[in-house]
Amino acid sequence: MSIRNKLYDIIFESDTRAGKLFDVFLIISIFLSVLVVMLDSVKQINLVYGNLLYQLEWFFTLLFTMEYCLRLWCIGRPVYYATSFYGLVDLFAILPTYFSLLFPGAQFLLVIRVLRVLRVFRVLKFVQYIGEANILLTALRESRRKIFIFLFSVLTMMVIFGSMMYLIESGVNSGFTSIPKGIYWAIVTMTTVGYGDISPQTPLGQVIASFVMVMGFSIIAVPSGIVTIEMERTRKNALSSLVCKSCSAEGHDQDAKYCKYCGHGL
Repeated sequence: MSIRNKLYDIIFESDTRAGKLFDVFLIISIFLSVLVVMLDSVKQINLVYGNLLYQLEWFFTLLFTMEYCLRLWCIGRPVYYATSFYGLVDLFAILPTYFSLLFPGAQFLLVIRVLRVLRVFRVLKFVQYIGEANILLTALRESRRKIFIFLFSVLTMMVIFGSMMYLIESGVNSGFTSIPKGIYWAIVTMTTVGYGDISPQTPLGQVIASFVMVMGFSIIAVPSGIVTIEMERTRKNALSSLVCKSCSAEGHDQDAKYCKYCGHGL
């Protein structure tokens, strides 16, 4: 195997001993780098260990920069990985430190590195969790139109109820000073949050409020039902944990021989 293929097996695959050790080392480094950023934001700690934390921050940044460059080098199509979810997370995990040279304080955005810990599912070989995550994402993607229509309908009802409450309660000191205030009350009430900063005072307003409260319970269950149906449809097709060597894409079928995104052999 060439050096490029060996690096690919170590960096992107977790089936080998070297790959597991690399991923475990990477996750520990991510946790430590996030801890450094958090400690640096505490003034008492920063006054005593500021220089040390600054040096550690740059150490982890250079480490992750080298790792990111190696990922781009050993993958078949670097653009595919650079524009993928993990590729963008890896990039945004190192940029804030460099931006801090021009914009002081930008380094605190480094907490985004914690998103890289999502790789722990591949390290620990929780294939069932990866499959469930893919099923959930597919279900959300397939049900997005239904959820959009549902949310649009709910928003329409909130505007109607908010306007009604403004007309009914505007004559008393109940907090409904405008239609946007009424819509805010409808959103808070229908989602069963109930801050209580605005409440109806008239009998008719209280009847409508009771109706909105009861409606809120039934509305909450609708998105869950839509997503559940789509999850049952997508659950029938189990997915593999193979990673394409060309574009680093995952989520292939169990019997797939070629990547469904770029056509490279698996």
